Amino acid sequence: MSTNRLILVFFFFCIGFVATGQKARIRGIVLSSNNQPIDNVNVVCLGNSAQSNANGFFDLAVPANQQVIVIFTHVSLKKTTVSILLKPNEDYEMNLVMNEYQEQMGEVIIISKNKKRIQGIITIEPEVIRKMPGANAGIENILKTLPGVNSNNELSTQYAVRGGNYDENLVYVNEIEVYRPFLIRSGQQEGLSFTNTNLVQNVDFSAGGFQAKFGDKLSSVLDISYRKPTKFGATLEASLLGGSLSVDAVSKNKKWSAITGVRYRNNSLLVKSQDTQTNFTPSFADIQTNINYQASSKWQWSFLGNISQNKYQYQPLSRQTNFGTLDKPMALLIYYEGQEKDKYDTYFGAVKSTFKVNNNFTLKFIGSVFHTLEQEYFDIFAQYRLGEVDANIGSETYGNVDFTRGIGTQLNHARNDLDALIVNTEVKGIYDWKENQLEWGVKYTRESIRDRVVEWEVIDSAGFSINPPIVILPKKDQPNSSYTGPLVPYQNVRATNFNTINRFSGYAQWSRKEHIGSSEVWYNAGVRLHNWEVLGDDIAGKSQMTISPRAQFAIKPNWEKDMVFRLSGGLYHQPPFYRELRDAGGVVQPNVKAQQSIHFVLSNDYSFKMWNRPFKLVSELYYKSLADVNTYTIDNVRIRYAATNNARAYAQGLDVRLNGEFVPGTESWLSFGYLKTEENSADRGFIARPTDQRLKFGLLFQDFMPKIPSVKLYLNLVYNTGLPGGSPSYADPYLYQNRLKDYRRADVGFSKVLINESTNINRKWLKSLKELEIGLEIFNLFDNQNAITNTWVRDVYSKIQYAIPNYMTTRVFNVKLNAKL
Repeated sequence: MSTNRLILVFFFFCIGFVATGQKARIRGIVLSSNNQPIDNVNVVCLGNSAQSNANGFFDLAVPANQQVIVIFTHVSLKKTTVSILLKPNEDYEMNLVMNEYQEQMGEVIIISKNKKRIQGIITIEPEVIRKMPGANAGIENILKTLPGVNSNNELSTQYAVRGGNYDENLVYVNEIEVYRPFLIRSGQQEGLSFTNTNLVQNVDFSAGGFQAKFGDKLSSVLDISYRKPTKFGATLEASLLGGSLSVDAVSKNKKWSAITGVRYRNNSLLVKSQDTQTNFTPSFADIQTNINYQASSKWQWSFLGNISQNKYQYQPLSRQTNFGTLDKPMALLIYYEGQEKDKYDTYFGAVKSTFKVNNNFTLKFIGSVFHTLEQEYFDIFAQYRLGEVDANIGSETYGNVDFTRGIGTQLNHARNDLDALIVNTEVKGIYDWKENQLEWGVKYTRESIRDRVVEWEVIDSAGFSINPPIVILPKKDQPNSSYTGPLVPYQNVRATNFNTINRFSGYAQWSRKEHIGSSEVWYNAGVRLHNWEVLGDDIAGKSQMTISPRAQFAIKPNWEKDMVFRLSGGLYHQPPFYRELRDAGGVVQPNVKAQQSIHFVLSNDYSFKMWNRPFKLVSELYYKSLADVNTYTIDNVRIRYAATNNARAYAQGLDVRLNGEFVPGTESWLSFGYLKTEENSADRGFIARPTDQRLKFGLLFQDFMPKIPSVKLYLNLVYNTGLPGGSPSYADPYLYQNRLKDYRRADVGFSKVLINESTNINRKWLKSLKELEIGLEIFNLFDNQNAITNTWVRDVYSKIQYAIPNYMTTRVFNVKLNAKL
């Protein structure tokens, strides 16, 4: 452990002694038998009282060092009584389950959050997700403020975790794995994340060392649960970037419930702030529903469906990017012809059935279908000038290009089509036996891919065609002498692939909680198996199988300080998905192996009081040793794999997160991450991987005006050091490596609650509103220029290539309106 880290931990240990007294606190969420939050629950203990809010959350101070009775009552539910004994200053977090049929009494009738705590899972409140501003607001926007999670593209919902890439993250909604479109190459083409934040009840995130029950990816797990409505309600959101509407519905007999959301988004406001002037008409829309049916007290059914359509129409007109130095300012001017028309249609449906055999045994069946139809068509002709800018103040041509150093043209063409159908069937079981829990599952997946790639690029400079540098050609002296060699595109990719991939996977794991002396300990051990085979026209891949053992151990000493120590790790495999099988030439390589990674994660979770409010400091040291690595390059958000396994790599780092009530009643956090990840390809030596983001700082902060609590502030701030990137696509990373500039971004939001449940409303048409809120958002508050890639332009006089940064969005203002029924 480093000296700096010891000092940091010691500092927060000392702070924990500031708050002393004979009080403790109970805080948590009240849930229905359908696991839904319940509002307006009265919580009483020895004269102290509290009431749960719309999210079911309550917070109550209770006497310490004595057995006390806490009573929960609700107008439509039976009373629940809990007897509990807490230590001084202890914060006890619980989820209480209430029902309509019988009163409950007992020592503890709770589901403790300790289970997630000892698993190393971060839980994010849905209300925080909905309120936080961001150019692409939502769950992924919040994830990027966490330690170990990196992204330098505010238009993208994709993220990298602890040295992995965008394809190494698992995403589940209601235990159902969800997928992204395949062909998207730019963040501004993404539009909407799959997850509709207005439907979300619970968000859990693990950045590594996760259990065997989660699937076969190398980096992280995002586990999302949608809520089950308990009564009718509706939420409306509108802004300059689009809008959404969600509706909760419940049948009279309470057996049926459904929540449906419709969203529309238009990124014109953001994209038009970039250097390139365009006619940009995007259209991103989706409809999503989650339907639940309680067939009996033991049997539940649910359906999750999603239809989305992303239309991206892009017609660039002109661009001017200034760069260089004060002494030698330069500019790139480009005039465009042509357009790009992309379309991504996705259809997703899943059925889940849960059968409770008895109090100790539960079975689950899950079946899902994902179908995506994607097309990427463009013909864009660009004429560019590279020149020196007149920097003489007072000159009639000040700010204009007065000397041209290079001219040229470029033509990009693509006719890419993809049709993918992915079908999953899965059976899971959970069995509780005394202090043990056994979980198992088996899954079959069939992936059918029909893919056509036609993509080429031609570059012309000073009147002659430039051949790709990777092609060895005879010497030439153009334009003074004629050139007799072949004229070939600078880049040319053509392939047609019809492939089927059959996968069988399964897992089994065991968990146990017990005591060693006065300390609580938890064990978890499991193993995953995965078998797959790639088939297609004129190819037949060999059958491959991986075995991935994983384990976790956690201990909570019986100390005055509330601390949990956790050690987790194992062997993780990532069998190749279709994109990992396709090489740089577009050809599928059926025998690509699974990448594998050995994880070691050592963490400390310390809960304490500061300013008489709860805080938590979580620190994690991690190391990953990777083998059979499939190297890749990243251009914006498009990943191109080598489709070989000729590299090894490692990732190591430290993540620290301090969260708590910096402002009473609100959750905020500070995060810090250090990462170093390198790869060794074909034994040429270790160099930085494309996701080698050395330092990361994140801040998520909430505040309100003390005298006007209905006025609130939300701040989302991220600083990342520069990623390796921006090099020419053909460059050998061992001969040429370039790093982009540091990524700095701050988004701030202000909101004013006009109506809530305590507001006296005279007009009848407003009485149905539970909440009405208006807000102002400022994206990129400090107007930082962040680059995602570089455009490389050649100077025909000096033969120098210039890296002209492709900047992301500048400062943008947005207005929002939120209403709840």
